[in-house]
Amino acid sequence: MLVLLPPSEGKAASGGGAPLEPASLSLPGLAAAREAVLAELVELCAGDEDKAREVLGLSEGLRGEVAKNAALRTAGALPAGEIYTGVLYDALDVASLDAAAKERAAGSLLVFSGLWGAVRVTDRIPSYRCSMGVKLPGLGALGAHWRAPMADVLPEAAGDGLVLDLRSAAYAAAWKPKGEVAARTASVRVLHAPTRKVISHFNKATKGRIVRSLLTAGIAPKGPAELVVALRDLGYVVEEQAPKRAGAVWTLDVLVEQVH
Repeated sequence: MLVLLPPSEGKAASGGGAPLEPASLSLPGLAAAREAVLAELVELCAGDEDKAREVLGLSEGLRGEVAKNAALRTAGALPAGEIYTGVLYDALDVASLDAAAKERAAGSLLVFSGLWGAVRVTDRIPSYRCSMGVKLPGLGALGAHWRAPMADVLPEAAGDGLVLDLRSAAYAAAWKPKGEVAARTASVRVLHAPTRKVISHFNKATKGRIVRSLLTAGIAPKGPAELVVALRDLGYVVEEQAPKRAGAVWTLDVLVEQVH
């Protein structure tokens, strides 16, 4: 099973540990694309601060993120599972998983990123600020920048099992499963049952709980139909829609009564 996660805007401080080693990151086929983004982001943020804030879409209160980006090559790094914070990652809470569940997380979770493309939760990265919606002056829109290298690398990373897609739209645009990979991909929405609406906070929290439930139970469905059964066994209310054409993915709606 491969689980595709969005990153979080909020990130923990990476501290004073050893700096980033780009060659150590998973998915080495993304290395050249990563270096291109890293080089331009560092150069941008080491120059005109106001221009950098404008490009990155940062408010005055986030001015300090520019200096953080400028120092990415020398900043301390931590496992991505500790860097990413926020609602989904608080609910997932990788740090509190038992040893077996942590091992499953290391092998199955893939976090998408405007800067890194995609990383495993065990990959050591520094804290940064660069969303997939950013358009860097030299590279253009990051979503478009990542499409070709992702198309080369992700099908192999997907293996032959389920692909559970929990990404937001901006990150989903960087790689869309095709062919036989799409046939075993399930894209999940979380809906407030009474209103049938997506509400950001509990959507993210529920996705984090779903991943935690699967990891804790040691469940690795081979395909979307098996995932539906597994989620119902875990107590979730799920409505599934199988693809109506070749090359499309399954859509699963998880219905939640309480907003929390």
